[in-house]
Amino acid sequence: MLHKYLVSPASRISLVTGKALAGGLRALVQAAVVYVVAALIGVHLQLGIPQLVAVAVVVVLGAAGFATFSLVIACLVRTRERFMGIGQVLTMPLFFASSAVYPIALMPGWLQALAKVNPLTYQVDALRSLMVSGGTATFPIALDFGVLVFALVVLLVIAARLYPRLAM
Repeated sequence: MLHKYLVSPASRISLVTGKALAGGLRALVQAAVVYVVAALIGVHLQLGIPQLVAVAVVVVLGAAGFATFSLVIACLVRTRERFMGIGQVLTMPLFFASSAVYPIALMPGWLQALAKVNPLTYQVDALRSLMVSGGTATFPIALDFGVLVFALVVLLVIAARLYPRLAM
């Protein structure tokens, strides 16, 4: 199937962007499940239209970024076994070196530095402040969005440059 896509008139960036957006749209379903479960266990959620739209954008940006990151890894390693192993080796440290588990202020200095360059930190920060009533943000929401957009664009460019190598 991939070879059919690669001989189509669609550009590589279009193919990569399509894969990224597909990952982002799948994540919206997961976000809806998180909202339902959070409501069922009594979490006080912000359910205003602006917050829901912003959450949807953050979820799509973050998931598209990770889908593209996975595509970059797949383009580099080319075998499923290596992809699964290397993907886990890279993804788990990204998770633990973010503010998803504990606040940045409680991290040692070297881990704070890593967390501040990790796009997942900014996604978690934005989601906390947008989803939870009384949720506080460590960074301005505009910075959260900016980092997510920047990371996605960089990963899209890298993936588009590597994508043609799959057909060789």
